[in-house]
Amino acid sequence: MKAVVFTLGCKVNETESAAVMASLESLGWDVSGELTAADLYILNTCAVTREAERKSRQLITRARKFNPSAKIIVCGCASEKSAEAFAKKGVDFVFGARDKAKVISAVASVYDCDDCGLLFPKQTRTRAFIKIQDGCNNFCSYCVIPYLRGRERSRKTEDILLEISLCDCPEIVLNGINISSYNYDGNNLVTLINELKSVKKRIRLGSLECNIITEELLRALKELPDFAEQFHLSLQSGSNSVLKAMNRRYTREEYLEKCNLIYKFFPAAAITTDIIAGFATETEEDFLQSLSMIDEARFARVHSFAFSPREGTVAYRLKDVPSGVKSERLHRLLQAANTASLQYISGFTDKSLSFISEETVDGYTVGYTGNYIRVYVPAFMESGVKANVKIIKNFRDGALAELV
Repeated sequence: MKAVVFTLGCKVNETESAAVMASLESLGWDVSGELTAADLYILNTCAVTREAERKSRQLITRARKFNPSAKIIVCGCASEKSAEAFAKKGVDFVFGARDKAKVISAVASVYDCDDCGLLFPKQTRTRAFIKIQDGCNNFCSYCVIPYLRGRERSRKTEDILLEISLCDCPEIVLNGINISSYNYDGNNLVTLINELKSVKKRIRLGSLECNIITEELLRALKELPDFAEQFHLSLQSGSNSVLKAMNRRYTREEYLEKCNLIYKFFPAAAITTDIIAGFATETEEDFLQSLSMIDEARFARVHSFAFSPREGTVAYRLKDVPSGVKSERLHRLLQAANTASLQYISGFTDKSLSFISEETVDGYTVGYTGNYIRVYVPAFMESGVKANVKIIKNFRDGALAELV
């Protein structure tokens, strides 16, 4: 029997889908993450934007084109938000963002097999995503996720360490909806990092909030045997008035202080971020302050996207920016982000970095350095091999490099 577990959205969704895949494989299913012909489709949806919701609903039609008689199970944030809309499409089961363990129970009931629950996520040969917490208490004015994922809750430190100990890959990524809030029975993120000092793998952190960057955290990261020097520090806007309207709880000045603190401990760090173009009430002056942050914070990479009003959030009631203005600002953001990325990468020309091979593309072995530079090496290497490379020049969406 063939099952497809198809995922839209964030790395947490991907991690949860990987757990579903591992569970199905333990029950004897042939499982794929690609949308192809199958007997069972599990569609893990996203609701972070209206476009993501639309694509989530379209998945049902796409799956049925491959096999009209297949069983279809829908889960995730979009179905948490609009369960009835998915149920009306005639799928077999609809679960939300917090009920993914029920997916396996549903499969067990239909196919008369054991209910093994959700196992640890299936790993790739290069990295394992370790979910350390779920939910969010921040309630940013534009974000619907706290309403769908619920309040913050953290995993037991012991369970996290056990899962890491079973991983057979060179890189571990700690992720969650808001890992900055990790706190289980008094153990916070710093405590967890200190517990990882004996782990002989590259440790990478998922997205962080500004307030978590302290000297205590950075010292703990510095003491790891192999820390990936990338900090994805969410910004969203460089304007203090917009940040206040977003309920982001920091100023641009405070954000820049955190960036400088990171560079103090990790001079070569890649600080990556998200910036929203055209948030409700954003003026041209506000937008220019966001643009200026790209240079001031010395971002290595910027993920930019246009504001999408989400029904049920505070920002949904604010006066929206015209779509044409959003598109124009997004274009300018993308241009500035591309320039910043090229500048960051070129700063490592003739320098040696550690990278992990992932795939072969057009005859190049491709992988990522610790500071998240996508590297192309003109030599064949097996996936999951860690090696040192010397950066030659900017190339495609990353850098050309040679083995050293």
